[in-house]
Amino acid sequence: MRPAAAKIVSRVELLAILEAERMRGKRIVLVNGCFDILHVGHVRYLEGAKREGDLLVAAVNTDASVCGLKGPGRPNLDESARAMLVAALRAVDYVVLFDEPNVGALLETLRPDVHAKGTDYTEETVPERAISQKLGIRIAIVGDPKDHSTRELLETIRKAPNV
Repeated sequence: MRPAAAKIVSRVELLAILEAERMRGKRIVLVNGCFDILHVGHVRYLEGAKREGDLLVAAVNTDASVCGLKGPGRPNLDESARAMLVAALRAVDYVVLFDEPNVGALLETLRPDVHAKGTDYTEETVPERAISQKLGIRIAIVGDPKDHSTRELLETIRKAPNV
């Protein structure tokens, strides 16, 4: 098993890796997220996505994009830490950072076989649905019901009595 740091690659590196893996007949799955404070929902999402193909690529939002999506004070962990934590999970083969508001550009560049999203989406509400359809990328909704959130976890921690 490769060390977590070796799984974090640039887009250029990833593109070359995926081309070689496709030649070997591997099916590629792309997931994305902020992954700000990992919780069980993230693990189940990533493991569910991995079952959709042979190679799992996790696109992790940069700090700037997390702030834009989640608001001031986020992320709690910087992009390097979040990428390392995601890369350390067994289900994940590669991690790439992305700065855009969604992964449409990555879908166009990487052309995965499957675009996996969590259960907070339906196939109809996936932001990249149109581009996935245009490129022939199958959308898979994976993971457990969306009853975990980083926001709720942080609120629970903040309210906990000091011991």
